[in-house]
Amino acid sequence: MSAPKLRVLSLGAGVQSTALLLLSAEGRLPRLDAAVFSDTGWEPKAVYEHLDRLEREVAVPAGIPVIRTGGRSIRDDALDPGHRFASMPLFVRNLDGTVGMIRRQCTDEYKLKRIKREVRALLGYPGRTRLPAGVFAEQWVGISTDEFTRAKDSGIRYAVNRHPLLELDWARSDCLRYLARKGWASTPKSACIGCPFHSNAQWRHMRDHQPEEWADAVAFDHSIRAGNARGNASGSPLLGQAYLHRSCLPLDQAPIDHVTSHEWGQRQGSLLELLADQNEQEEAGPVGCSPWTCRSEDPDAAMAVTG
Repeated sequence: MSAPKLRVLSLGAGVQSTALLLLSAEGRLPRLDAAVFSDTGWEPKAVYEHLDRLEREVAVPAGIPVIRTGGRSIRDDALDPGHRFASMPLFVRNLDGTVGMIRRQCTDEYKLKRIKREVRALLGYPGRTRLPAGVFAEQWVGISTDEFTRAKDSGIRYAVNRHPLLELDWARSDCLRYLARKGWASTPKSACIGCPFHSNAQWRHMRDHQPEEWADAVAFDHSIRAGNARGNASGSPLLGQAYLHRSCLPLDQAPIDHVTSHEWGQRQGSLLELLADQNEQEEAGPVGCSPWTCRSEDPDAAMAVTG
């Protein structure tokens, strides 16, 4: 294979991708040509603040441009009857009482497509311009050894995924140690405010420490009970009721104080994550959402559908 024209980081602004940006900036990994943050328009305030600091203190001094994708907000699209909506994986209580999930389209529509568009533009072939054979970007993805099964190819020939953390044999705990040494121990978990794959611990943290975002999620949950606004307006209503929480109860009534067996296992097996944020020990739940590693495999989420 020929050499890549560019090195681009898929920047989710969570622990792993933040570590990769710092490693590149300090020269422990090759220099990146750009970092792309795919913005769904509904990230927590802490993520945007973290991204601003990353750009200001790390990327700009290192000469690495941070590109934030534009576009409409996933929240606004879900509530706008006049706009197409790429569905979120909402939990649905069907008419017969069974529980299912709406097919997930949001990762592809609000993250992957936007990243691919930016990579094409960086390569000098925007839109549908045909790329010559052999022209591609090396696209870094923040997959650590504890989630190596999520490492996969990009599926497009002009962006070849590379997983530097796997090459370094780094687990998430290694990233946490490194970030703590570098003054980035407070790196947040990146995921939409109303992501149905939030763990109970993440919902609790939002309720107890981010009241505005909790109120936003509760209001959104109420608004999507009959599905997205476009489907209802076009005469294709949801056959059942949709919810953000796997219990299929309104979010402000859902049993989020219940500690699942999966969460207990993570608490016992990840002491470093607990120590990394002593004030918020509950937050040793599932990692954040990456464009290339959506948490659709979250065991807690799967439980609601399969059992």
